[in-house]
Amino acid sequence: MSTPLSTEPEALDSWTGKGGRVTRVVQKFGGSSVADAESIKRVARRIVETKKLGHDVVVVISAMGDTTDELLELAQQVSPQPPARELDMLLTAGERMSAALLAMAIADTGFHARSFTGSQAGVITTATHGNARIIDITPGRIVEALGDDNIVIVAGFQGVSQTTKDITTLGRGASDTTAVALAAALGAEWCEIYTDVDGVFTADPRIVGGARRIPEISYEEMLELAANGAKILHLRCVEYARRAGVQVHVRSSFSAKPGTWVMDSSLITEGPAMEAALITGVTHDRSEAKVTVVGVPDKIGEAARIFETVAFADINIDMIVQNVSVQDASTAISFTLPQSDGKVALDALRAVQGTIGFTDLLYDDQIGKVSIVGVGMRSHPGVSATFFTALANAGINIGMISTSEIRISVVVPAEQVDDAVRAAHTAFGLDGEGEAVVYGGTGR
Repeated sequence: MSTPLSTEPEALDSWTGKGGRVTRVVQKFGGSSVADAESIKRVARRIVETKKLGHDVVVVISAMGDTTDELLELAQQVSPQPPARELDMLLTAGERMSAALLAMAIADTGFHARSFTGSQAGVITTATHGNARIIDITPGRIVEALGDDNIVIVAGFQGVSQTTKDITTLGRGASDTTAVALAAALGAEWCEIYTDVDGVFTADPRIVGGARRIPEISYEEMLELAANGAKILHLRCVEYARRAGVQVHVRSSFSAKPGTWVMDSSLITEGPAMEAALITGVTHDRSEAKVTVVGVPDKIGEAARIFETVAFADINIDMIVQNVSVQDASTAISFTLPQSDGKVALDALRAVQGTIGFTDLLYDDQIGKVSIVGVGMRSHPGVSATFFTALANAGINIGMISTSEIRISVVVPAEQVDDAVRAAHTAFGLDGEGEAVVYGGTGR
């Protein structure tokens, strides 16, 4: 895959590939970028400018503003537990509306555009409604439309099941994944993800006004940020990009600023600033809850039975802590999981309480996870000490700790999440002078 000569807008705008050949570019626009009619017209003009430079342009579009949330709320008013298949049929309507409206706006500029649903675009998925995964993309219709000099618009977040032929959705925020998968299938030079912030920042700009834009970030670091609460890119989008070698350019649709490139670490510009950076960013997640299993018999295999029960309920868990056995030969095991899965997990565990022999279950959804991420911590001691000291000085109690080679995560009380993010951001010297801007108010 060719690499852009520069990440500066003026350089990108003049680049049409090696030997002057036409390049393919995939652009994705989030819901905040197409929130109303005027926003759609503005996005259409931006897409047309890319087309005028000689690129083949494929656009992946999200639903307008809060349309998906409104459709979901409507479904729940009609039925407390709507069938998953029909819910997917309903929720995919938002992206189809955006795609058609954007095609109309582009047509008014004098250019040709053709909109496709996910299934028409050849996005083939598993059969799991609400969280399907992309198996393959057969972009024949897209290639044909590009050959006819059309700007192609694809409804994001959706596909068609390979086995059932039903419409499926890929999970909230998965239009990013649609865009990267299409970029890989079409051999695009890069994938542009347009959002309402000017790139990937060292922390959520809504919490840390002095958060700094990161010009370039590795797939590895971006994966950790996305997995631990950063909403700027969908986790599966980054996984797909790393696997397929697709460079992702995160930019704002509200400005012409250079944004952030997500790429292989070997391609990142090296320099003194990189060598000095211990931590790339601080991220947070308010969507988790903590379950504590009290009085677990301290015998071989009991922990396995607990987590087999949770796994059988199709629940992903995150952090795990097991206490030291006490005098009555029992222990307590705590783990975090999505708040949305809390009731299911508790019901599943209560059903096996008699078999396993634990004494009680505790549940706490008033927690948040704060993480620091950076490849620099691999070779620098004292990162944990700096992090924990900063939290202690801010009067923040740590409930759980989890680490990887390039990440440290802690669980803190929900009401102290913002303070913890700011304390960590300052402690690692990430504060900047200017204020970061969230143009649309969502950070996506």
